[in-house]
Amino acid sequence: MSQFVADDHTPSRPQQRYTNLYTDLARTVRELGLLRRRRGYYWTRIGLVTAAFAGVWVGVGLLGNSWLQLLMAAVLALVLTQVAFLSHDGAHRQIFDSAAWNDWTARLLGGGLIGMSSSWWRSKHSRHHQAPNHVDHDPDIGAGVVAFTPQHVEKRTGLSGWLTRRQGWLFFPLLTLEGLNLYVSSLRHLLRRSATKVERIEAAIILTRLGGYLAVLLILLPVGKAGAFLGLQLAVFGICLGGSFAPNHKGMPLVPATMKLDFLRRQVLMSRNIRGGVMIDFALGGLNYQIEHHLFPSMPRPTLKAVQPIVREYCELHGVKYTEVGLFTSYRIVVDYLNNVGLRARDPFQCPLVALYRK
Repeated sequence: MSQFVADDHTPSRPQQRYTNLYTDLARTVRELGLLRRRRGYYWTRIGLVTAAFAGVWVGVGLLGNSWLQLLMAAVLALVLTQVAFLSHDGAHRQIFDSAAWNDWTARLLGGGLIGMSSSWWRSKHSRHHQAPNHVDHDPDIGAGVVAFTPQHVEKRTGLSGWLTRRQGWLFFPLLTLEGLNLYVSSLRHLLRRSATKVERIEAAIILTRLGGYLAVLLILLPVGKAGAFLGLQLAVFGICLGGSFAPNHKGMPLVPATMKLDFLRRQVLMSRNIRGGVMIDFALGGLNYQIEHHLFPSMPRPTLKAVQPIVREYCELHGVKYTEVGLFTSYRIVVDYLNNVGLRARDPFQCPLVALYRK
């Protein structure tokens, strides 16, 4: 049965009607208790990933000087990906009621186990959540090695332009460097002169973790094998983490820098869900419910699946396009979009409210 009942007092003005859309949905979700914390789930997850992390290093110690250590490097990367998902949930304050508990859980998991700054990531990721795929506002589509907007493509000529036109095919190989990029970016953020006291504490945790990691590898393995272990771990980590974020927004509409949208459409129309079962949920850390996550960033990860039918029905009821595809279809879309970004993104996104007024 539908969770929504027609409202005889629906505002007649389009601006007010659009503004109220998210408010009505949020009220329904809150009344159903879908924003309640899931502490048992998260304590279990934290315990399992911590045990897995420790188990990998026990395995590394037992294997000793062997090329089989590369298997351990790959397993470590998979474990760190799961740790990153938990740190992400903590940064979004999905785990505890206390903001401080959430923040320090994110810092200790991200800094102590992964060696990556939660403070840096949260600052960047918060701006993305505020304006997904919004040109000049979303840092995830800013200028970089990969061009995500026509404006970036137009500035590239010669070899750079040639590579940009084929960047879709290079995207996944480039993800092997994403792990290294995350480490460098987070350290650069923490070691800046204006770093806060908390960020300095986080920097100390991360430098201790990274220094200890390198020391253990060099003690247990010859330099060549230690380098191979480190390189493979970073590459697999980058592919797993980048591969979980790539399907969510790449290839969805771009919002011009000066355009404003109501919250519900800004989050739903620019996001893409990924179909799948338990394995997809695990591999993507709940980010396969990207629409629901953007609408309710503090909603615990296991609840996203429960709220999905409600959000989908609500979007259909109000004529808001809800996008969901399979994992490999999403990757095909990403590759195709990146190879043709200068062509596929030239038509500006049409604001539904503006279109309604024009009619």
